[in-house]
Amino acid sequence: MNILGYLQRVGRALMVPVATLPAAAILMGIGYWIDPVAWGGDSALAAFLIKSGAAIIDNMSWLFAVGVAYGLSKDKDGAAALAGLVMMYVVTTLLSPGAVAQIQAIAASEVPAAFGKIQNQFVGIIVGIISAEIYNRFSQVELHKALSFFSGKRLVPILTSFAGILLAFVLMYIWPSIYNGLVHFGESIQGLGATGAGIYAFFNRLLIPVGLHHALNSVFWFDVAGINDIPNFLGGAKSIAEGVGIPGVTGMYQAGFFPIMMFGLPGAALAIYHTAKPENKEKVASIMIAAGFASFFTGVTEPLEFAFMFVAPPLYVIHALLTGISVYIAASMHWIAGFGFSAGLVDLVLSTRNPLAVNWYMLILQGIVFFGLYYTIFRAVIIKFNLKSPGREEAEAVVVESVASTDRTELAKQYLKALGGHDNLEVIDACITRLRLTLKDRSIVNEAAIKNLGAAGVIKLGDNNLQVILGPLAEIMAGEMKNIPASVDLTEVKI
Repeated sequence: MNILGYLQRVGRALMVPVATLPAAAILMGIGYWIDPVAWGGDSALAAFLIKSGAAIIDNMSWLFAVGVAYGLSKDKDGAAALAGLVMMYVVTTLLSPGAVAQIQAIAASEVPAAFGKIQNQFVGIIVGIISAEIYNRFSQVELHKALSFFSGKRLVPILTSFAGILLAFVLMYIWPSIYNGLVHFGESIQGLGATGAGIYAFFNRLLIPVGLHHALNSVFWFDVAGINDIPNFLGGAKSIAEGVGIPGVTGMYQAGFFPIMMFGLPGAALAIYHTAKPENKEKVASIMIAAGFASFFTGVTEPLEFAFMFVAPPLYVIHALLTGISVYIAASMHWIAGFGFSAGLVDLVLSTRNPLAVNWYMLILQGIVFFGLYYTIFRAVIIKFNLKSPGREEAEAVVVESVASTDRTELAKQYLKALGGHDNLEVIDACITRLRLTLKDRSIVNEAAIKNLGAAGVIKLGDNNLQVILGPLAEIMAGEMKNIPASVDLTEVKI
């Protein structure tokens, strides 16, 4: 597999542990709503909820080890997750400050500070990747009859425990340098203040077409380079007490996305509708209303972004620039709110009572301004340069009426046929909004049929990787497609 394809798989796997964050955000958000003053000190129920959410946030490194191992495993088996847990236990135990002092025969005061931070998401990701590779390679191995009980999947945790010893030995000598490098990188970005936040947001949007924004997000949102913006924000009062949560600063890599997701992109959707040809407006309206509402309410932006990302690339570059500017403004003005899933209305409401949320209401005013900016700029650019945004295609390029079935199983069969059937699919997987596929022969894929079935876009990566943008339906379709037996005849399926 090429490097880009493998990075795609890693990016997809990162979404497994990240998917636990909404639970933490909801629990802690409700807790702060109940007791916004004492943050659980004056209410047993609030304390119960906040502590429950903190249980997730405080153990993100373990969730990354387990989640990445599971997400990268070839068949999404629990044995891979168990292997990641075993290896994480081995590595973190051997590299704890006390163990390092004993193994290296040095005083506890001489142990590098890096080993006090060994339980972090970066190590969790490395452990998850190695555990998954061991699972994928050895989960089908059959041992001699005398050892047959340990064959197959039972062999994997044993192998990962030994791999953990080897990894711990290597990290014992290189982890201090890696840690210091990551800390320096994090401090450099933080040293840029609001400018660094804006630069991050710009590249966050630019990487979405290839799906590598998840890897970038892990640097700023989690404890890979010492920034840890989301857990520190959700930690609220605890983060403040520990000195890792700074009102007006913590959350700066999240806050500026709210004006974009909730207001800017819906403004772009309105501009696209108004500039569509009269005969196409009804069709464009249905797409833009659904995508715009998803962006506003939940912060899921890909269905809308992919509507213009490839047909009008200049608009997407403008979108990335405006996102960077928005995050820069929010960070520089100290207008702060945070999220556990994405920057939609739900997360904004949940974060408002968090003690680290500062002047969050100003993000709404900023959003109204960005609604106007997006609408004005998108409309002017589309008309000035005659961009072929949705609804402005030439007559022969107008998409025909969709033949998509309303039954999910039948729709999965339609997608399966358009992709060349099971014989052409090596890997079927999904993240939150896109099918992630590895194909034997990409040339036989019927892209027009895929778009007619409702896909917002199709992305080609490397020689045999394909992504189909379906929005929240992606994971459901992946499951349905996997459940369709290879023996099913697709010749009668209409696409």
